[in-house]
Amino acid sequence: MEVTSKHNERMASLTFASVYPHYVTKIEKKGRSQEELHRVIEWLTGFDVVKQQELIAKNATFETFFQQAQLNPNATLIKGVICGYRIEEIENPLTRKVRYLDKLVDELAKGRKMEKILRV
Repeated sequence: MEVTSKHNERMASLTFASVYPHYVTKIEKKGRSQEELHRVIEWLTGFDVVKQQELIAKNATFETFFQQAQLNPNATLIKGVICGYRIEEIENPLTRKVRYLDKLVDELAKGRKMEKILRV
């Protein structure tokens, strides 16, 4: 699939608060915990649970969310297809970061071991 400018704009304006409950539902359905989700988010962004909750309360867009994040240097090791898009081919940096997060949540839900998800 081709990533369009309209798609990139939509990614930037989406709020972390609107997507977070879907992440929780997805991972809990598969027997994973919110603590594991928080750990994955912290690994990618550097945000601890308190900061994650603060961004949710502030209704931060993904643009704001990732502007404030300290992306893990190993994030570039996240590869593959998510939502029909090959992550390593996404040119827009923000959209790629959102898809990194989606991919990590997907791997968590699929039961992948934490060491593999966190690229240790």
